[in-house]
Amino acid sequence: MKSHIIEVRTGSVDIVLDLTARVAEFVRGEGYGLASVFVPHATAGVAILETGAGSDIDLLAAIRDLLPKDDRWRHRHGTAGHGADHVLPGLVAPSITIPVIDGSLALGTWQSVVLVDTNHDNPIRQVRLSFIPG
Repeated sequence: MKSHIIEVRTGSVDIVLDLTARVAEFVRGEGYGLASVFVPHATAGVAILETGAGSDIDLLAAIRDLLPKDDRWRHRHGTAGHGADHVLPGLVAPSITIPVIDGSLALGTWQSVVLVDTNHDNPIRQVRLSFIPG
């Protein structure tokens, strides 16, 4: 298995960060197998969705509706409402797997690999990319 960690800066705003180009570069020339994208954080997730046409903004709006940053959360360290960030990986999983065909990600026309992060307390994230040959 080939594995590599990339570091990304998410800043201090809710973000859907497109990682597609970095994942595609990681598997380029690798033949056939599976690519895994995993975020080892308790307050972020990864997903496959369309970006640039509003779906990324809609996802963040839906997360804000489902997980408001208020005082309802039992998990109470960090900034106000931070407990919601700890529930996020239950909705947006911390890992995804993508088929790799002849060294290319087998994504649909409008699909992108994204990091979803609503935690303003941790602006730097690690993402583990792995390739398992088939």
